[in-house]
Amino acid sequence: QLQLEESGGGLVQPGGSLRLSCTASDLALNDYPISWFRQRPGKEREGVACMHVGDSNTHTDESVEGRFTMSRDNVQNTVYLQMESLKPEDTAVYYCVARNGRMCSLYHGSYTSWGRGTQVTVSS
Repeated sequence: QLQLEESGGGLVQPGGSLRLSCTASDLALNDYPISWFRQRPGKEREGVACMHVGDSNTHTDESVEGRFTMSRDNVQNTVYLQMESLKPEDTAVYYCVARNGRMCSLYHGSYTSWGRGTQVTVSS
């Protein structure tokens, strides 16, 4: 199983920034496409950003385009989700996931192993 762990969530004011981290103890994350999903209260899980293997570009859902960016730190074996200009509607539990292959996906059905997630709350 491709088990990842999320951290870095918290309470932030509208317009603020937050950086989430995704780590793994037994995977080299650089070898996997990584996706970030979120589940907002009362809503289905949705993909917000992902990164293919060997590609430094972040592919995002239109709801976060221009505000969310991913990056990889191969030394720390960590993938980050940098979130800017946060809005109350970004409040959700955020998950990072990996799958085999080189291409990431923003479709939740592409993934079978999910961590606990990290809570992000955007509120004044």
